[in-house]
Formats: sequence, structure tokens, C-alpha cells
Amino acid sequence: MNNIKLFESKKVRSQWNEQEEVWYFSIVDIVGILTDQPTTDRARNYWKVLKNRLIKEGNETVTNCNQLKLEAEDGKMRLTDVGNAEQVFRLIQSIPSPKAEPFKQWLAKVGYERMKEIADPSQSIDRARENWQKLGRSEKWIQQRMTGQETRNKLTDYWKESGVEKADEFALLTNIIHEEWTGLTVKTHKDLKGLKSQNLRDHMSEAELIFTALAELSTRQIAETDEAKGLQENAKASKKGGKIAKNARIQLEEQTGKNVVTGENFLPPTINKKKLK
Repeated sequence: MNNIKLFESKKVRSQWNEQEEVWYFSIVDIVGILTDQPTTDRARNYWKVLKNRLIKEGNETVTNCNQLKLEAEDGKMRLTDVGNAEQVFRLIQSIPSPKAEPFKQWLAKVGYERMKEIADPSQSIDRARENWQKLGRSEKWIQQRMTGQETRNKLTDYWKESGVEKADEFALLTNIIHEEWTGLTVKTHKDLKGLKSQNLRDHMSEAELIFTALAELSTRQIAETDEAKGLQENAKASKKGGKIAKNARIQLEEQTGKNVVTGENFLPPTINKKKLK
């Protein structure tokens, strides 16, 4: 959610640069909002024409424009023109729009909120909750998502303390847990849901979130009990923890006749239609 900001319920793709400590925003998204374009393609065309005009005028904002890979409507990561707050402020001056002033205020607010989140990380949790609410997630789902994240954080903290440090090792252990309880690898589960670069957990059902949390909670407690150290010992604990959630899943499915693991997601209707074709 850190990469999506909402202005009047409209998405602005964003990326925080840790080294520079600045936000970069998708210019196409901003142009689309300011000019009330009905589609991304129309916004992209508007920006293309405006960009060419500004380049001819020697506009430094466009000359110094960066590109970053941001998630497109089809779920793929594509190079997109982006600008920092200062560049976006200058760009707004080139676009006649009644939303210009409210957007400037929103832009300043986003930057200020990020500074507060760095000073007080708990505020980022509040921000995530607010964004999920705006995206239509239920309170029950949001609570389960946040509880699951806390469980996940405690597990990864244990891994770090026990000698697991590399990102690929974290991914390997996560996949062991996931495949054990679901019967699917993380990638296969994402494919089932029609996801590309999206976060799998952000598209899990309430039940999937609960069983994921059970698997990771079980893994941590088993690893702590066994005093697991390093990748191999934590891999064994991961398999045991995943199996506990697997057994619980099977029992629930036998009682209800419904699959816990499904292809349901929260993708926009347009992407889901493409998935069905």
C-alpha cells in the first residue's frame, strides 16, 4: 500500500526513495486526475502531447523527468514517467485545472505524513488501515490482515536472530510454509488468483489470511521450542508449522465442503475480465 496513494478516491502510483527520502509520483496518474481523463490511455495521450510541448519550450521539469517501474493496469511492472513533489508542483502550473490547488495541498500532506511515519512507525499502520478502507476492504478483513502482518513480523524477527539473513532465504522459508499448508507454491497461488506483481496477502480471503497466520505462528513457536538455528533447521520448523495449518485446513474443508484456498481476489473488474478470457 505504500506504493498507492489516493486523491479523491483516485489512485496515484507512488514510490518512496529511501536514500533521497522523497516520494516519486506517476505523472500519467496526476495528469489524468487534473484533466478528468476517463481512461489511463487518454491520460497517457494527454501527457504525451503536453510533454512534447514542454520539451520544445525547454521546460526543465520534463527534461529532468525520471522513469521508474510501476505496476500498470494489467499487473505488469512498466517504466513510467515520475516526478518528485517539486517537479509535480511545477508541472501542475502547466495544466489548467480546478483541482490544481487541492492537489497541491494533497501533495504537501503526503510528504508531511511520510515524515511523521518515519518518526513514528505506528502511523504507517494507521495509514495502511485508512487506505484499505478506501479500497473497500471490510473491517474484519483489515483486522485480520494487520494481525497476520504482526505474526509475520515476529517470525521474520526470529529468523534474523537465528542466522537467516538473505532475502532469498526468507523467500525459501516462506514458500516452504505456504506450500505445506496450501499445497501450492506462492507463485502458483498468485497465478490461481490472476496476480502478477501484486502482494498475495493483499488479495487473500479472510480464511486464507487466518490459515497463513496459523502456519507462521506455529512455525515460530516450533522454531523457538527447538531452538532452530540457520536455514536448514528453520526449514524443518517451517514444514512442521505449515503442516499444522494444513491439517486444520483439511478438517475445515471436510466439515464445510468448501475450499479454503481459492482464486478470489480484489483486482479491478477490468483485470478480472481479462483473466477469465
